Amino acid sequence: MLLNAGVLLLAAKIMPSVKIRNFGTAVGVALVIGILNATIGFLLRLPLNLLTLGLLSFFVRLIVLAIVIKIADKFFSGFEVRSFTTAIILACIMAIVGSLLTYFLAPPSQTTNYSTPTRTNSNY
Repeated sequence: MLLNAGVLLLAAKIMPSVKIRNFGTAVGVALVIGILNATIGFLLRLPLNLLTLGLLSFFVRLIVLAIVIKIADKFFSGFEVRSFTTAIILACIMAIVGSLLTYFLAPPSQTTNYSTPTRTNSNY
């Protein structure tokens, strides 16, 4: 959540079409985006993924996150995203940063080697 708040602040510095008042507002927006994404986002993603047979799930997630960002825009007077295109760009930035964070900070998964065992020269 704090990382998303930082991403929102950084995006507001870089993109003139994103306005955010301060870090406290960014934390509140990140919290609301997370809650909306878990509730409304799930309800939107489910039928869209079924419609596309799951083949476009990445794009569905981006579009739904952009919708959630625009909904969060309505809840906060200190947060403004001027257009839906800007919301999509912001969703892309948040997705990339979240993926990078997961890649670098998540512990490596343990994979099982199912290959055939090698024989050694041993006498039975």
